[in-house]
Amino acid sequence: MRTLGINHTGLVVADLEEAIDFYSGALGLRLIERRERDGGPISQVLGYEGTHIRVADMAAPDGRVIELVHYLSPGSMDLPTEERSVLGAGHIAFDVDDIDAALAHLVERGARRMNPPAEVAPGKRVCYLQDPFGNWLELIQLG
Repeated sequence: MRTLGINHTGLVVADLEEAIDFYSGALGLRLIERRERDGGPISQVLGYEGTHIRVADMAAPDGRVIELVHYLSPGSMDLPTEERSVLGAGHIAFDVDDIDAALAHLVERGARRMNPPAEVAPGKRVCYLQDPFGNWLELIQLG
């Protein structure tokens, strides 16, 4: 297993439009993409039946991406918990060359597996897990 780099950093927000305004206006990030996903693979990746999210990708001047995620279903929670939809919760996504090997390797070293990899787009497989301390990680295999 080898890590190929960091894909993006994700943050849960209560209001996507307000978050876009803050990250673009206050921090100078540029909106590069909006998308909405529900059910199917995104429900498997996030571990909630009937998941419905709205997402905005914001680019920093160096090209690094912050992914702003607004949970519509389940709704975002403002509670200290290990749930993925909590305001202030985040994850770090890593590009990997073999998602199955990477997941097995990380679990062997103390990570907590959440779900098997899911194909969220043609040739793109994704899964979530937690490091030994409860921080959320995402693995992404492209092509």
